Amino acid sequence: MTTVYFVRHAHAGDREDWDGDDRERPLSKKGRKQAQGIAGELQPLGVRRLISSSYARCTQTLEPLAEELGLKVEVDDRLAEGAGLQALEVVREAGDRAALSTHGDICSDLLEFLARQGVVRGALQAEKGSTWVLELEGSRIVAARYLPAPG
Repeated sequence: MTTVYFVRHAHAGDREDWDGDDRERPLSKKGRKQAQGIAGELQPLGVRRLISSSYARCTQTLEPLAEELGLKVEVDDRLAEGAGLQALEVVREAGDRAALSTHGDICSDLLEFLARQGVVRGALQAEKGSTWVLELEGSRIVAARYLPAPG
């Protein structure tokens, strides 16, 4: 059994309030606190690898965990906004105890796919800073559990 932690990036303020390139929009103060909380939740779970969308808010979400674990945050554009179910390839390739940081649209696409497969039932939650714990047998996701955003 392989476990992958699928994290929606922490709070980064409103897109409309950011004047620069949206790829560079950083975490807000609330988001930085959430990122610390995510590190606190995931650090004891034996995370071995960190993979993120190239967007600043996604990499920044994993940075506190990277610091605690002494790991580098790898970037994979299959986790970027608009990449759709390409993220599923990353989930399947990441290996046991990998944490992935991505966007709301990618979370929604994956959750809708998992709902169609009968893996996820009920509300398809993915608030900013939340995590889905995905359990894989081979390349198939067989279970998923939701962890609400910290704090």
